[in-house]
Amino acid sequence: MSKKSGQARVPKPEDWDRLYREIANHRHPEKNSAIMQISQKLGLRVQEIALLELKEVCKLFGQPGTPNRTFKLFEIMSLPASYTKGSNAMQRSTSKYVRRRVSFKVEEFDQIIKQVTKLAHVGAEINPEDFYPVISKHKGIARDLPLVNVELREALICYIQHRLNKDPTIKPSDPLFITQKGGAYSPNTLQEHMSLMLRDWANIEKASSHSGRRALITNVIHDQKKSLKVAQKIAGHKTPSTTVIYEQPPEEEISDALANVGNTGKNQK
Repeated sequence: MSKKSGQARVPKPEDWDRLYREIANHRHPEKNSAIMQISQKLGLRVQEIALLELKEVCKLFGQPGTPNRTFKLFEIMSLPASYTKGSNAMQRSTSKYVRRRVSFKVEEFDQIIKQVTKLAHVGAEINPEDFYPVISKHKGIARDLPLVNVELREALICYIQHRLNKDPTIKPSDPLFITQKGGAYSPNTLQEHMSLMLRDWANIEKASSHSGRRALITNVIHDQKKSLKVAQKIAGHKTPSTTVIYEQPPEEEISDALANVGNTGKNQK
């Protein structure tokens, strides 16, 4: 199976409307609405959302714990490079890479065989890991994302105000989104929570925490007809070829194409 098979479904506009109606009828509507708005309107990866801190989206005024604290939502979110895919920002994403396979160029493999042969002749201990290629570490890409969407700004303002009213001791370095227990979300936990909202609450089949990201990229390229470079910048991809994979034609066009298979020549003279 290819790496990009089984991609998350791109919800239709009516799916998003239904999702936000369902969110309003469940617990923590302010937080859940803000999470999904960030996913849909900024296209952040689930790890990026989990790692967001208050200081990335707003300026807090007043000392922690003092009454009548206020805040101002930024016009631009500056997303640190350490938050992006492949990074382990603040050691809050604790996944550990385990090798499943290694690969070599033919010349490199031939050289390794020669080295192993020499070591075997002298009776030296041979440790396979000594011959593994160096793991290339993924470097994140910092990007600035304007917070200009009206629905996104309203959701963030509503949530941060709710958060501040509930806990006036919050600090700029605190996580933007916290669990019911008060701690930061792990990417896995947030992924499950977002999938729950999309699939179970809104009944959007085959949707996942990646649906908002794919929906945004599709909208920018297919609906708004923006350049691939714009979509690439928003997504934080290193190459445009990755961005193209995320773009998906609307379901209506796919359904129409399949329904008309074999009919294209009937009306031709």
